[in-house]
Amino acid sequence: MARPPVLPGPRPDWLKIRVPASEVVNEVQGLMRGKQLVTVCEEARCPNLNECWGVHRTATFMLMGEVCTRHCGFCNVGKGKPGDLDPGEPQRVAEAVATLKLAFAVVTSVNRDDLPDGGAAHFARTIAWIKVLNPQCGVEVLIPDFQGNREALDAVLAAGPEVLNHNVETVPHLYRRVRPDAEYAQSMTVLRRAAQHRDALHPALRVKSGIMVGLGETPEQVLELMRDWRDAGVDIATLGQYLPPSQMHLPLERYVDPAEFDMYRQKGLEMGFQRVESGPLVRSSYHAKESFEALPP
Repeated sequence: MARPPVLPGPRPDWLKIRVPASEVVNEVQGLMRGKQLVTVCEEARCPNLNECWGVHRTATFMLMGEVCTRHCGFCNVGKGKPGDLDPGEPQRVAEAVATLKLAFAVVTSVNRDDLPDGGAAHFARTIAWIKVLNPQCGVEVLIPDFQGNREALDAVLAAGPEVLNHNVETVPHLYRRVRPDAEYAQSMTVLRRAAQHRDALHPALRVKSGIMVGLGETPEQVLELMRDWRDAGVDIATLGQYLPPSQMHLPLERYVDPAEFDMYRQKGLEMGFQRVESGPLVRSSYHAKESFEALPP
């Protein structure tokens, strides 16, 4: 059993969460189990799980198993050697989207560096199945970096998601500690290539990225990262409070005051982002549908 995390004092009021009726949450959980699907909501211990499942009836589907090939210090997903891909998973995800009557679906995955394409074809098949069974449903994909494989990224983009999301997670200064198997420059290249695809072939596509704060970064470093995002062509930014899942994960350096999150939102809009979701409980897929629908055409 994971030990409780060590936190810098009691959790502030702005991080306390109201829990909706458990029977609705149990209904969504039962659907996921019945279709042998995994959600990042559970794997990452998302603080918004009860709101998203119990109120909005949405979930973020996690493809390709529950074991990741990378060792990020903040993440609660299991690490090690993953199993084989399940060829029926893309269709089952689309069926779950149909059962939940979603107008907007979010799909992510573990990192699969063991696969030649990093799982890009699996993403593309999932997008295709969702669009076959749910033609009016928008799709956001939260993808890994595919180890810089441009053909893999192109395969996902060719499937036609409405939003291409790739999180950089933290500021460059903290990468070695927070994301030891990743490179900041490579993640920025993924975002830049997605923006180039948008500009050349798919003007309705939106490019999105997010970070956690409270890991030891400074506000100046966050604002510099946000400028890097804009230079890369990112449209939507998400910034939220890091909360360690256990003592085995990276420690929390500080609780970030809501006023600082408001500052990031205001500065981001001044930089030219179309949407900035910035707040203590914001996660990359939190209010994804509302964020997308609020954008200009």
